[in-house]
Order: sequence, then C-alpha cells, then structure tokens
Amino acid sequence: MKALIIGGSGFLGAELVRQARAAGHATAATYHATKPDDPSEVAWRPLDLRDAARLDAVMAELCPHFVVNASSVKGDWAVTAESPVRVAMAAAKYGSRLVQVSSDAVFSGARAHYDETCLPDPVTPYGAAKAAAETGVRVVYPKAVVARTSLIIGHGRSVHERAVHDLAVGTRDGVLFKDDIRCPVHVTDLAAALLELATCDTSGIHHLAGADALSRHELGTLIARRDGLDASRLPEGLRAHSTLPGALDVRLDSRATQRNLRTTLRGAREFCTAPRLPSSPAL
Repeated sequence: MKALIIGGSGFLGAELVRQARAAGHATAATYHATKPDDPSEVAWRPLDLRDAARLDAVMAELCPHFVVNASSVKGDWAVTAESPVRVAMAAAKYGSRLVQVSSDAVFSGARAHYDETCLPDPVTPYGAAKAAAETGVRVVYPKAVVARTSLIIGHGRSVHERAVHDLAVGTRDGVLFKDDIRCPVHVTDLAAALLELATCDTSGIHHLAGADALSRHELGTLIARRDGLDASRLPEGLRAHSTLPGALDVRLDSRATQRNLRTTLRGAREFCTAPRLPSSPAL
C-alpha cells in the first residue's frame, strides 16, 4: 500500500515513517521547513498545510491508499484546527483512508476518566484547536479515524524525557507536577496502532493511550530510574498552585479500541522498566 505521513519529520511522524517502511508500504512523508537527512527510500515532500493548493498537488501526485496526519503546532490555530479539515477534504477527494491524530487536551479533566463516547470540553486554546479539528474532519469525511492519544514517550527523544534529564542534572529550571495525571504511551506502540487503524475498515473516534495513569512526577521518576539518573533530584510541585492553564486529571480509557487491535498499548510502568533501547535514527 502507498502511505503518506503528514508531519513525518516530527517525533511521532518519524516513527510512523520507520514502521510504514518496515511493513513494506511505499512511504511518502511531508516536512514543513527542513528536509530530514534521511538515506532511506522515503519520498519526502515539502508541505505547508495552510496552502490548500500545495496539499492538493501532493495528494494528486502520490495518490496514497492511506494518510496519517501527525502534524500539530501548539499556538497555531490555522495548522492545528483548520488544516486537518483541508487534509480530510483532500483524502475524501482522492479516496484515501485518513487517520487524524488528536489529543487528550480536548478534555477538561472534570470527570477524570474518558472513553470514546465522551464529548470534548477543552479548557486551553490548544485543546480547543484539537477539538475543532476533530469536528471538522468528521463532518467533511465521516469515514475518517480520529485517534486521541496522551503523553508520547520513547527512545529518550520525547519532550518529557529530555525535560526529566535536564531537571535531574540541574540544567533546567522547573518542576514535575504531582497532580497532573495522564496515560503515557510509547511511541512505538502508538505508531503501530495508528498504522493498524489506517489499514483496517474502521472509522470514528478511537483512544490510543497507555494502560497506566501516572502523574508527570511519577513518570519522571520511572524515566530517571530507567536511565540511571538520580530520581531524588527531580523537583516536584502542584499544577494547581501554578499559573499554567490546563486540565489536571485526564485518563483516556482505551479499552474499547484495544479490544480490536493486535498492538498492545503498554503502560509506562512496563515500558519504563527495561533499559532504554538505542534511539531510532532521526529522520
């Protein structure tokens, strides 16, 4: 099958590209500013998602069987909220399956536990943008999949893992919140699950988060211990006492989606207990 990974130069996108190629898909991917230094046979295409004509040209050239949109820019409504709708319209036009990656940021945390039937009630601009994208995508392309996920961890290259390392060695100011609860997912599990959804006959909302609900401090402690760092040096605090906006406790319930997947969405207590594997090549 022909695959197109939008946002292929990002953390999740790079893993999607790697796994799509490993599965034998003829893989193309997009980047916004700088073409990745990638010696593989991936067909890279520059793409600004705000440019509808360029998006249509890429889709017309590649005619992918499926598209996974892993792009997102916090603070940019045009990219995060509006562009996914253009992608959905293009996918519908060219008959491509579509998986739109969304976020647990669409929820306020008022009820803590959220399954696929729960309606978005965002409390941040980023969450509002993601919720708007979900609605727009499903309106213009009902056959699309919207896949919500949580904190993405893996290979030592995620934002959270880098922050934990910096905090543990004292090269960064800040704290890890003990009241900010999420369900972290490993990037390899998430990418595999997204590709499963892209290649099977399904649609609608799906949740792809890890099995364990942890605070950011608990997660940081697991990462520090895994990587041989002194977890006792990790500063802690409460988000409720900070000025940062956002939900405190959002636990994505992925059990309904998990029942139909071959891929196991491991919890952080499992994937952080083994020594970290060497990083996948950066794309």
